[in-house]
Amino acid sequence: MGYADLEKTGNGYLVKTEDWSEDIAREIAAAEGIGELTQRHWDLLNYLREEYFDNGGTQPNERHMVKAMTDIWGGNVSTKDLYALFPMQPSKQATKIAGLPETKRKGGY
Repeated sequence: MGYADLEKTGNGYLVKTEDWSEDIAREIAAAEGIGELTQRHWDLLNYLREEYFDNGGTQPNERHMVKAMTDIWGGNVSTKDLYALFPMQPSKQATKIAGLPETKRKGGY
C-alpha cells in the first residue's frame, strides 16, 4: 500500500501515524518535489519522530530543529540549511514527510 492509498488530511498529512514507513516518506517527499532523501533529511525526520513519540506529541519549531541538527551535524547550522532540505517550510514539510500530524503554529520561533 502506497501513500496514494492511505487516509490523509486535506493538506496531505497522514491521518494515522502508524501508516508511516521510510518508503512512504520517500513517496511523500517525491510528491513534495524533493528528490532523494539524504542522510541529513533522515536525521531531521528521525529527530521529529523521536520528539513526537518520545515527548508526548512535541513538535519542535525551526529554532529547536537548528539546535538539534547542530548537535548532530556539528558546525554552524542555520535555518537556511533546513530550508535547503525542506524548501516549503521545514516545520511543516518535514513534519508531513515524517508522517506526523500537521502543526498549526507558524514555523520559526
